[in-house]
Amino acid sequence: MKRSFDFQSEGIQLKEQLVQKKMAAFSMLRLFLFIALGACVVLFFSDAFYWLFAAGLFFWAFVWAIQQHHFLKDQAAIFQSLSKIQKEKELRAGRILKDLDPGSEFLDINHPFCNDLDLFGQHSFFQLLNHTQSNQARQFLASQLKAQLHVEKGHQLHGAIRELAGKGDFLRAFEAVGKAFYNEKEQAIDWSKWMSQTVRSKSFLHVIGWIGLVGGVIIGALAYISVIPSQFLGIWFLLGLPFLGLVFKELKEAGDKIPSQSVLKTYRNWLNLLDQENFEHPILKNHRNKLGQASGASTSELLEELDRLSLWIQNRLNLLYIPLNLFFWIDLLIYHRWARWKNSYGKEIAGLPEELAHWEVLTSLAIFEREESQSGKWELSDKMEFEAKGIFHPLLHPQTAVANDFSMDQSGKLILLTGANMSGKTTFMRTLGINLVLVNLGLSPFAEFLRVGSFKLYTSMRNSDNLGQSISSFYAELSRIKGMIDRLESGEKLFFLLDEILKGTNTEDRIAGSEALIRQLASREFLGIISTHDIELSRLESEISYLKNYSFHSQIQEETIDFDYLIKPGPCPSFNAHKLMELMGIRFGNKS
Repeated sequence: MKRSFDFQSEGIQLKEQLVQKKMAAFSMLRLFLFIALGACVVLFFSDAFYWLFAAGLFFWAFVWAIQQHHFLKDQAAIFQSLSKIQKEKELRAGRILKDLDPGSEFLDINHPFCNDLDLFGQHSFFQLLNHTQSNQARQFLASQLKAQLHVEKGHQLHGAIRELAGKGDFLRAFEAVGKAFYNEKEQAIDWSKWMSQTVRSKSFLHVIGWIGLVGGVIIGALAYISVIPSQFLGIWFLLGLPFLGLVFKELKEAGDKIPSQSVLKTYRNWLNLLDQENFEHPILKNHRNKLGQASGASTSELLEELDRLSLWIQNRLNLLYIPLNLFFWIDLLIYHRWARWKNSYGKEIAGLPEELAHWEVLTSLAIFEREESQSGKWELSDKMEFEAKGIFHPLLHPQTAVANDFSMDQSGKLILLTGANMSGKTTFMRTLGINLVLVNLGLSPFAEFLRVGSFKLYTSMRNSDNLGQSISSFYAELSRIKGMIDRLESGEKLFFLLDEILKGTNTEDRIAGSEALIRQLASREFLGIISTHDIELSRLESEISYLKNYSFHSQIQEETIDFDYLIKPGPCPSFNAHKLMELMGIRFGNKS
């Protein structure tokens, strides 16, 4: 009967201490049983035959003690993982993310929006969202974060994520298993391709393998009772070497490419958890059905058999196995079992790591949904529009983040956003963008309500120079804007966010260029926000029907500047750069 792990986090420290005590007790028991087993073996050879029965009893007890110790060791790893999960949950809740995986390798300066929206890197959304363990799952999650908007699919996925988020015990157990057992370094990279390949059939070696096993027992027994001289043992070893050589290469390759026991243990426990759950949403049902086998065999049972085979295959060169192999030609029987298993189930099992990686992503999304407890509703629109009530940024602490109401449609498809320094313009634009990414993932928005039309997302916010390519920040921004224009002129419907437009040039050229761009967009179908410090551009609202002014304000006090971070209609009435510079020590009018 299989024992189940304890995945409850209540009283975790006390339970860890109890497990450690039990492990110490079983370690002492194993030592005693091993010594007793060794004594019985010695007595068998030096005293009498009946000591073999006592050796068998101690051997069975020794194996049982090892199994119990391994289970307790695994349980201890589960408890350690649960403690780590709780600690990481507290860090995420406090938005203290510096020690979590930043996913910096997924940054891409050519991507339409990922670099500008803090999706990856330090203090990024990836750190808040990622609960995956395998590198394949990390890549899947990153690709979904970077996927262009397809909110219809996100809306379909939302129901599945919400259902999964309601299964707290399952999510905790699934993450704990991954943290406890999965080791990326021990995962075979080319599992799928190699597992799909058949093994050459050598059925005659199966017969020879049984000859070797039975012959080894007979010759060993005859030598023990001195019917034949012990030199026959050496002849027997030499006789088996050519046959063992026929399977050595294939078994070595299998030993190198079969995932380690820790990885297989992770897969088995994930499959067991999935088998125990009932899912209602079609997306979840479909993903679990992909884990089943056409042969009708249980996937977890197939992995258990593979795990037993791998234990033999991957330990063939240890000092205990080698003499047994030479004596009983065990490799031949192992090869036959391995070839039969791989040819029967290899192709069916080949896609398992990929499917389980998809489940890692699904559980990551569901854990995020559960931990953040956002209950905001969102719906699709068949119009080019965007409406948000109470929207705020997920990377800001929920208790201090300021929420805003905002909407736009084709009657005011372009927003000119002005405001004082540090008043919240850029954060607001990123708030809109990252919430679009959220709903695209199938997650609840950080808003009371969101209505989203069908469009693609494009941003130009962080444009930096590149010395290696001799590219200035101004040229980098122009390149981003050109990319946006090309997309619009090709017929794409965009929601674009341009921050501090043309900031790399002088005021006169910046205003002229900004106005030219605004007028150039007249015939295109889009929603867009352009932030600027050039208040002169706000006059265009009276000349261009599709442009609306919005702004963020600040209140200048004697020694401070106060911000409310609330967006307001109309242009910004005042700016604060002069006061900020004074507060930083720049003395205006001082000629000395």
